[in-house]
Amino acid sequence: MTQADNSSRNSGGSAVTVTGLRVDIDGTTIVDAVHMAAAPGSVTAIVGPNGSGKSTLLRAVYRSGRPTAGTVLIGGHDVWRTPVKAMARERAVVTQHQGEAADFTVGEIVAMGRSPHQRYLAPDSRRDREIVVEAMERVGVAGFADRDFAGLSGGERQRVLLARALAQRAPVILLDEPTNHLDIHAQLALLQLLRELDATIVLAIHDIGQALAYADHVVVLRAGTVVAAGEPGTVITPELLREVFQVSACVIENPLTGRPHIIVGLPDEKATAAVDIADSARA
Repeated sequence: MTQADNSSRNSGGSAVTVTGLRVDIDGTTIVDAVHMAAAPGSVTAIVGPNGSGKSTLLRAVYRSGRPTAGTVLIGGHDVWRTPVKAMARERAVVTQHQGEAADFTVGEIVAMGRSPHQRYLAPDSRRDREIVVEAMERVGVAGFADRDFAGLSGGERQRVLLARALAQRAPVILLDEPTNHLDIHAQLALLQLLRELDATIVLAIHDIGQALAYADHVVVLRAGTVVAAGEPGTVITPELLREVFQVSACVIENPLTGRPHIIVGLPDEKATAAVDIADSARA
């Protein structure tokens, strides 16, 4: 599998713009003064240590956790001032929580992605059914459309929720740790699929190496604030990884993809020496 370079990205999708965002929970500021922009058709990865505010920021963007201050625009529309159904046509969401709709079959859950485009209680059209089948086929779950969602593995559930997002046909897809529960092949296949979609992708992700390999833009959070943002190869440096994640690292070119790749270790003398050697080799 090879990763697509930035020039092959689709031009579809809508812009996502976050300005001066602050989120307080129970009197504690979790996200503060965050500015973020995702260009149409790009893949933006939000990275940071545990507790840095990645999921809280994403929830404010997809209208699950109301911000205390600031604005979130998707396609120029204020997320928190736009009617719910209208906003559901603008963005689809894949969350970490997989217990939702456990009493439905896979096909029924994926079909829920069509509801923002339907009139109340209107039956599925032929086109709706075609879109649902296409979405399930694209993520490899068409073979168990009649199975109960509750009986699936964590990885299978994640793919079903992605299929539902694809069926929604929204110009923006927001994902919170989408590679959780997936084996390495499924992780890479999912990330490659996201790059191929004609949509704007914003995802919170733990794996910095995957952000380097698949994202066009990264936003690095620490303690709820943005400490760096820009192209992955420029932003993800040994210095940033040492400061934000407390690891020693060197960044090399992946011979399989031509994109940056990181090698990390705990910040001990041996790891520091390895970084020095790598830096000397590049010089």
